[in-house]
Formats: sequence, C-alpha cells, structure tokens
Amino acid sequence: MATLILSITHCNDQADKNPLLASFTTPHETPPFDKIETKDYEPAFDEAITEASEEIKAIASSSIPANFENTIIALDQAGEKLDTLSSIFFNLNSAYTNDAMQEIAQRVSPKLTAFSNSVYMNPQLFARVKQVYEAQDSLELTPEQATLLEDTWKSFIRGGADLEGEARERFREISMELSQLGLKFEENTLAETNNFALHLTNPENLSGLPEGTIEMAAIAAREKDKEGWLFSLHAPSYIPFMKYADKRELREKMYRAYTSRGNRGNEYDNNEIVKKIVALRLEKAHLLGYQTYAEYVLSNRMAQTPEVVNSFLSQLLAASHPHALAEKAEVTEFAHRNGFEGELQRWDWAYYSNKLKQEKYALDDEMLKPYFKLENVQKGVFGLANRLYGITFHEVTDIPKYHEDVKTFEVYDCNGDFLAVLYTDFFPRESKNGGAWMTEYRGQYRKNGQDVRPLISIVMNFTKPTTSKPSLLTFDEVTTFLHEFGHSLHGMLSQCTYHSTGGTNVYRDFVELPSQIMENWALEKEWLDTWAVHYETGEKIPQEYINKIREAANFQSGYQSDRQLSFGMVDMAWHSITAPLTESVQAFENRAMASTESFPTVDSNCLSTAFGHIFSGGYAAGYYSYKWAEVLDADAFSVFKEKGIFDAATAASFRKNILEKGGSEHPMTLYKRFRGQEPSVDALLERSGLKK
Repeated sequence: MATLILSITHCNDQADKNPLLASFTTPHETPPFDKIETKDYEPAFDEAITEASEEIKAIASSSIPANFENTIIALDQAGEKLDTLSSIFFNLNSAYTNDAMQEIAQRVSPKLTAFSNSVYMNPQLFARVKQVYEAQDSLELTPEQATLLEDTWKSFIRGGADLEGEARERFREISMELSQLGLKFEENTLAETNNFALHLTNPENLSGLPEGTIEMAAIAAREKDKEGWLFSLHAPSYIPFMKYADKRELREKMYRAYTSRGNRGNEYDNNEIVKKIVALRLEKAHLLGYQTYAEYVLSNRMAQTPEVVNSFLSQLLAASHPHALAEKAEVTEFAHRNGFEGELQRWDWAYYSNKLKQEKYALDDEMLKPYFKLENVQKGVFGLANRLYGITFHEVTDIPKYHEDVKTFEVYDCNGDFLAVLYTDFFPRESKNGGAWMTEYRGQYRKNGQDVRPLISIVMNFTKPTTSKPSLLTFDEVTTFLHEFGHSLHGMLSQCTYHSTGGTNVYRDFVELPSQIMENWALEKEWLDTWAVHYETGEKIPQEYINKIREAANFQSGYQSDRQLSFGMVDMAWHSITAPLTESVQAFENRAMASTESFPTVDSNCLSTAFGHIFSGGYAAGYYSYKWAEVLDADAFSVFKEKGIFDAATAASFRKNILEKGGSEHPMTLYKRFRGQEPSVDALLERSGLKK
C-alpha cells in the first residue's frame, strides 16, 4: 500500500502541469477539453498505467483472504483514471484526430495491451479470483454480483490466465500486435476516404444532382481553393451522388473509389493487415483451446456457437434472396424501359432504384428533407424520449467541448434527478471516421454510496448546413439518429452498481436491441406529427408523405437484407478459418459472399479492406448481431404496436427490464422479463414483407 500512496502522490505532483492527471473541476467532472493539449496524452498514459499497476499489485499481494469485495469489486474499480484517459483519447482519435494523435496511439496501444496482459496473467491475482469463483455457491450473491463474478472469471480465462511458458508469451505477443494492427487499419481507411475527391468543373457533369448536394460540393471546393465542385467518399457527398448523378461514368468512378479503399496497392493498403489480423486471431483461439476465432468469440454471446449463427443467417437468406433477385429483375426491367442498355452494374443500382421508387410511390429523399431539419429531428427524438421515459434535455454552454460542432446537454429524469451529460457531434470532417456511433467518456456505476452518472456521446456524419439551407436530413439519416440515440438511452438510463455491468456493457448480439427498436418510430405517423414540419413554411409533413413512407418501408427489403447478411457471412467466414489464408483477400471474400450476390463481381471491389466493424472495431465474429437484434427489436416493438407506441406501461417495462439493467444479468433473462417469452424470427420477416 505504501507504494500505491507514493504513486498517487507523484501523480498529484504532475497534475498542475497536466490537466489529464488532475481532478476534473468541470461541471459533472466532464473532460476539460479546453485545457487538454495533444502533448499531454502520452505522459498521462504513463502515469495512469503506473497508478493502475500499483492498484492491481495491492489487490494481488493482499494478505487478507480473497473475497468478493476485496478481489472482484476491487478489480472492477481498479484503473479508473486509466479508463477515463483511454476513453477521452481513443474517442477523440476516432472523432477529431490528427497525425500526432495517431502516432501517440501507435505508441500507447502496446503499453495498454501490456498492462492488460499483466493483469490477466498475474498468477497471484488469478489465484484470488479463482478462490472467490470456486466459493460462489456459498456467497449469497445478488444476480448482478453473480454476473460480475462470472464475467471476471471468463475475462481471466479468455485473457490467457491458464496459459504457461511459451504459450503465455506468445499470447502476449499476439495481443500486442493485434492492438497495433487494428489502429493501423483504421488510420489507413480514414486516409483512403480523405485522399479521394472527384473534382468537377463542367456544370453538365452535375446533371441530376439535387441543389443542396451541388451547393455542398461547391463549398468543399472553395475550402480547398479550387474552382467548381468537389465530391468526396464521405456519406453526405457519396450517397446522393450515387443516387442522383445522371453521368454513369462518374458514378462508376465514385463507386470504384469507395469500394476499393484499402485495396489499391498503395501505402494505405490493408490486404496484408487483414491477413495478419485473422491469422493472429486464429492463433489466439488455438492457444485458448478453440478451433476457430468465431468459436472463441461466440462462447461468450447469446448465439453461443458458429453453428447457431450460420443457421440463423442461412434461414434469413433463404427468406430474403428470392425477393432480392426479383427486386433486381424489376429494377433491370425499369432501367431498360427507360433507355438503359446492357447489364445493370452495381454503380447503377442506387440510381435506378431511386427512380423506380419515385415511379412506384412518388417518394424521394428530396421531397422529405425539407421536413427533416436537423434541429427539428433532434427536438422530435428528444421529445420521444420524454414521452416514453419522462426524461428532459437542457442544452448547456459551460461544459468544455472538443470541437465547435459539438453541443452539450444535461439530461434529467422526470423527478428532476440528474441522469447524464449528452454530447452530440453531427457533421463530417477529415479528422473524423465515417459512419455513426455512440460512445462514452464515463460509464454509470456506484461507488461509496454515490451514483456516478454517465457522460455519453453520439457521433454522426450528417449533411452540413450550407449558406442557403440548414442541415436537412434524409429519411435514412433520421433513422440513424434514432439508432444511435437508442444506444445513448442504454447508457444514460443505466442503474447498475459496477463499471463492468453498466450501460452498454452487454453481449454484442444484445447491444443493438435498444438502438434498433428506436428506428421503428420513424414509420409512425403519431410520432412524425409531433415535430416534422417544413423548415420554411412550418407546414406539417403531409399525410400523403407519411403514407408513402410507410408504403415504401419494405421497398427492396430483400436486397437490403441480403446486403446485411453478406456482411455477416463474410465476417463469419474470416473468423471460421482453421489455417492462415493463402489466397487473396478479394478471392476469399467473393466466395464467402457468393450466395448473397445478385450482381456480377467488380474487379476492384473489396469490402474487407475497409470493413472497420470487424478489423478495427468490436464486431469480429459479431456482425450478425445487427440481424440478430432485428429479430429482438421487431418482436419487442410488436408489444408497443399492440399496446400503443407511447404506452406508458410498456415503456416503463422496457426501461426497467432492458435499459436500466445493462449487463447485470443474462440478456435472455432480461428480454423474457420484458416480453414474457423468447423472441421469434416471424415478427422480423413479417415486418420486412418477407413473409405474409
């Protein structure tokens, strides 16, 4: 303990110079972004790792016999400063990075991995955990405590605690290398996305593009001191270009650029990184006694085995693929009827699908966008949370922010209790990864009788305002907002005791339930009527538009399902290999996705070399989770449909049994407590129009 005290004292000596090492005096102890400089991170990591190591040493070397409190709870609470620092740094490395931060990440990641290995491979510490684990039947633990103990035990086993000699050392090496490869993969993907721009100077090449898209491209060009228009691979630019641009050769150029990221043979090529990652993951699984990495991952998921996942994906593919083929035939016939000659290619799909959708439903994103002003969407989403759960959001300006685009909100419960801080970061920039995500700077937990409330962030890449228009969202962007906000509710409403069980610390194939269920409200007139008004006239969204949204909800649902299934299948294929890959990444991927395909292959296409979810995120052998959770959310939302989409009792049950419970119990236990039964795939198939 003396060493621990000395370490903390040393840390305090450094606090005046490094804001990351001081106690945060900001509102709600939020990160002091206004004081942090890039140079502060590395020394702070060194100090925090030292402090955490001393805390672990104190637990492992204690002369007091191991019990639940002095070992399991103590472990859960160890390294809080390091956890906070890691959250700040790696969240910003995804949302607001620079070259210096990326270099720091490459140097710091091995240190963090080494620290993690030193915890799980500490024989004294493991002996204490084992002692408590083997005595669990006599401990009279609460369900959350029993879950924490089980999860702690599994973490040690899965972290190599049982390995010895060469196997132990090899496990350390693999962990170290994987942490660096994942970072490099992410950096390369961001560079590939930023390094391409389609520069147009001839107005004829803008044919078909919406006014807002053209204006945004003109602004992008001016920012780069160029004439004309710049189109990028970031979603607000890429998606409308592929959907509306009449010039087929330009759509092909954009498509090939997007789908070949990380596969161009340049300095940012990810092919060898993919091969190394899957080979190292396989070796790691073998060291732990599993045949494949998928088997290793799924042993700690709701699905439990690769066989269950593959059967699930195959069942959905059998339902969706015939629809997908019929939908492609319909689009092909439409294109030919409208003057297109030859075989439809992938860069034609969004363009002709959108025109067909307009013909069938007289519905288009450009019709809807005036009713989806970002500020109004936010009002609607916040209002939905208020109506369901009674919570309120108050924008504040005294909480430090890491970028001028970020907004901060204090979140309060219906009784006035403070619940959380919510950060929103909506617009793309070159320093931000693509996509959308929810994250946290601090999770919810209880300590010394105090309920420590979470600091939650949602990050998007929505269309930015222009000089003439506010940010107007597409319908897909509205559902994306709902999705990420659902994750944030899971974090903000958490009422757990331990770091490891609170908020979104749940099985990966359960974590998407709170997010995906929120998307259902986007199709409900009763909700849209509360906020969707024209940004210029204030006119409510017309009933006929809402009808069209609902009519078109299952437009090409077979194709969309196939697309998601293809991602899940290639993920499972990568993590079901039993020997390192000898063929090309592209050839392996093509075989894995063949059963889902409707189009001829494209020589430059390679999903895997930019598939951040599985190679730099947390979805390895887990991308199926999105479809798995669709089954859960369709089944769960059927209760709201039956009782009323704002039904107070149903919302209260979902909050109490799902959102507040985090990972405190097994997810199926929680789900059945809400639903009264296990979910059925039928609700999803019926909602998607894949089963009558």
